Amino acid sequence: DIAYHLNKLKRGFDRLIDIWGPDHHGYIPRLKASVEALGYDRKKISVLIVQLATLFRGGETLSMSTRKGEFITLGEVIDEVGGDVTKFFFLMRNLDSHLDFDLETAKKSSMDNPVYYIQYAHARIASINGFCEKLKGKLSKVRYNPELHSGPGELSLIRKLSEFPLAIEAAARTLEPYRIVEYLNDLAKEFHSFYAKHRVVSDDNVELTKARLTLVLGVKAILASGLDLLGISFPERM
Repeated sequence: DIAYHLNKLKRGFDRLIDIWGPDHHGYIPRLKASVEALGYDRKKISVLIVQLATLFRGGETLSMSTRKGEFITLGEVIDEVGGDVTKFFFLMRNLDSHLDFDLETAKKSSMDNPVYYIQYAHARIASINGFCEKLKGKLSKVRYNPELHSGPGELSLIRKLSEFPLAIEAAARTLEPYRIVEYLNDLAKEFHSFYAKHRVVSDDNVELTKARLTLVLGVKAILASGLDLLGISFPERM
């Protein structure tokens, strides 16, 4: 560990972030003292302690034991549920929370699956945008009018969009990417609720269509940006 961190410091990195398990608290002061003894600032090292994860399948706990040599590798989980879902499930909890990873839920292509819930919002907006191709000529002739966003659902969606920079800043400051996950989930929830109550495309009201299409395309852009920051795909079609 000392040699590994020394190598990173010699390569010029000014901040080292480690992710350790819950039984390694005692190693933190030792490592920092070693780095300091080598002539480097101990404050350059940040250690994040995460809690354990428990795997479930069909409501039953999958038991593992390092002493018995019984375990399920991360690679096996990725092979079963996919990289996007695996990464999302590990990111959607804060550092102090134990993770209950349900493999059956992770494999579902339904709103019960939290990553599907967000990705589907992005794909649904892509579908709406494609449907508007037939109105492309008419839409280009009208100006976007923000005053048409008068309903509570639209205003709530706009307010949620404005919170994106705050979520990013909080995640970066606290080193807790789950804050971005929570934000994206809230944004997807706002969009799905808006979509259930409002018609985006209206053949007889091009100005309203322009306004609402502009709004949902903004949601699509933020969903894509947030998922991209987390290293998770944002499909156009599902």
